[in-house]
Amino acid sequence: MVRTPTALLSPADQQRRRALRTMKAIALGALVALAAVFAVAFVFEHDRPWLSYVRAAAEGGMVGALADWFAVTALFRHPLGIPIPHTAIIPTRKDEIGRTLGEFVETEFLSGPVVRTKLQSTAIAARAGAWLAQPAHAERVSAEAAAAATGVLRALSDADVQQVLESLAREHLLAPPWAPPAGAWLARVVDAGAHTGAVDLAVDSLAGWLDANHAAFEGLVSRRLPGWVPRIAHRFVDDTVYSEAVKFVQAVQADPQHPARRALDDYLVRLADRLQHDPAMIDRFEHAKASVFDSPRLRELAAHAWEGVKAGLLASLADPGSGLRRRAAAAVAEIGQRLQHEPALQHRVDAWVTDAAVFAVDRYRHDIASIITDTVARWDGAETTEKIELMVGRDLQYIRLNGTVIGALAGLGIYTVAQLLLG
Repeated sequence: MVRTPTALLSPADQQRRRALRTMKAIALGALVALAAVFAVAFVFEHDRPWLSYVRAAAEGGMVGALADWFAVTALFRHPLGIPIPHTAIIPTRKDEIGRTLGEFVETEFLSGPVVRTKLQSTAIAARAGAWLAQPAHAERVSAEAAAAATGVLRALSDADVQQVLESLAREHLLAPPWAPPAGAWLARVVDAGAHTGAVDLAVDSLAGWLDANHAAFEGLVSRRLPGWVPRIAHRFVDDTVYSEAVKFVQAVQADPQHPARRALDDYLVRLADRLQHDPAMIDRFEHAKASVFDSPRLRELAAHAWEGVKAGLLASLADPGSGLRRRAAAAVAEIGQRLQHEPALQHRVDAWVTDAAVFAVDRYRHDIASIITDTVARWDGAETTEKIELMVGRDLQYIRLNGTVIGALAGLGIYTVAQLLLG
């Protein structure tokens, strides 16, 4: 198996490789030491019978060491490069191992009852609230949200946004008829007398304008008089028109039942009725609406408005001291406080999170588990073997040492029992 160069391994993997090599050397050293002991005891046991017990222990230790070496090696590669059946298990059965692991996770972990039991025993809302209530954490959440929002805004195309807004406006604003709803609304306003405040405001504004703009009436009527009319008559006509206008406005202000007010009420009632039932008026109203919304100036205004809003949002999101960021952090902290101290809210949030997690697990657990299967299937067999060996190989070398010790004790015990029973 081709090993990954040490320079390409992470520092943790480099340390694991050194520890693995050390344990392999120790296990091999124990086997070599037992072989040397076996050789010495085998040669001299005729002269010193007690060495037969040493030979039996060494022999058993070697058998145990070799058996465990074979078992450990067979997990990762063919022992001595010989393609013995049922060896090199990990590289040859990598995909099956991945499928089995995925099925195990799907069956034992990604189960609705398991997830529900675990989440119901965890105070999710209270813990989240305690974390969010801390100012540093609230600021961090708002900063992350600001970064995400900034990324979304920068990724958006202004032309696409304007096209979407125009499409939505046409679908939800232009397509529905405005005239009948506007007529019904106007009829309700007039019936309730809610328009009188607007009429009073208009009359008061007109009175104020007349009071401040007396000079505007100079020549307003007199310039239309014949040339033979004396100049003094011109001034008299203009002053009379101005005085009558002021008196008329003052009369409308003072009398809630003034004929002008009643005439305006009658006109509004007729207008509301025509907007609802007169096809000609409805067509004129809808045509005017379409003309306004199709105006190039209005589209240009909408484009400038979006550009201004976008620039303002980007500036506020980028500035930690902006009002938007401060309010967002304060809102997050307030949510944390409520989650921390309101049991009813905690119960609702916990129930919602639990139900959502159980639904996701029940619906997508096979897809989630397939991540394991597909990931393992994409791994290279040699690299997978080396990774797993680096993770667990050091512990497996302890098995070799344990096998050596247990084999030696077993060999000594068997030989001792045989001597006692059979002489």
